Amino acid sequence: MATLRIPTPLRPYTEGQSEVSVPGQTVAEALNQLIAQYPALEQHIFNGDGQLRPFVNLFLGEDNISDLQGLDTPLTESDRLILIPSIAGG
Repeated sequence: MATLRIPTPLRPYTEGQSEVSVPGQTVAEALNQLIAQYPALEQHIFNGDGQLRPFVNLFLGEDNISDLQGLDTPLTESDRLILIPSIAGG
């Protein structure tokens, strides 16, 4: 099981959990399991085409998954994914 770190703004959708362990051999499988457990998260992570929203960044360790294999990036049981929404201000 990989562990996903949930940022504070999204914790109300995970019953306050800061980390959620989910099975999955790829980032996409892990995210699908996360959404299965917490369906309200889907609109905050994915757009209507099933792709990550532009302001959502996922890091595997120190690497952005967009610099790896994207949603097809393989995972191991000891991996930690960190979900980081971009913050805009003006």
